[in-house]
Amino acid sequence: MSKVSYYTEEGLKKLKAELDHMRDVERPKASQDIADARDKGDLSENAEYDAAKEAQGMLEMRIAKLEEVVANARVIDESQLDTSKVLIHSKVRLKNTKMKQEMTYKLVAQSEADLKAGKISVDSPIGKGLLGKEAGDTAEIDVPNGKITFEILEVTRD
Repeated sequence: MSKVSYYTEEGLKKLKAELDHMRDVERPKASQDIADARDKGDLSENAEYDAAKEAQGMLEMRIAKLEEVVANARVIDESQLDTSKVLIHSKVRLKNTKMKQEMTYKLVAQSEADLKAGKISVDSPIGKGLLGKEAGDTAEIDVPNGKITFEILEVTRD
């Protein structure tokens, strides 16, 4: 059974656009690369043909994976979400209690995660540890380097 992922309308449109690009542009190009390599002669010693077939196989795997993600994607109506708790698409202002450093993250689906843009996945250790918390709560989160304690300063929505 596939896992349901939640997206904003914009995030889902990006995924669908990427899938369409792979199907409409990259798939025909991969087929053409195979045909071009096949025209070069003996297939038993044709490294170009082998590489083109392998690239096509990898592309088909990516397309199948993306089709599965899109099929199981759900658009979130953010107006229906509780704004007092940390949920997907919440913007959370945190303070690392040990380092006394403040940071702001937005919790998003895994495919939308971009740490440089301040977007972390709800499936990440920090994302999982923050879910359901409210402003004023502390969250002790197990990360690969040990435990981190965050104080949740503010929970908002864009």
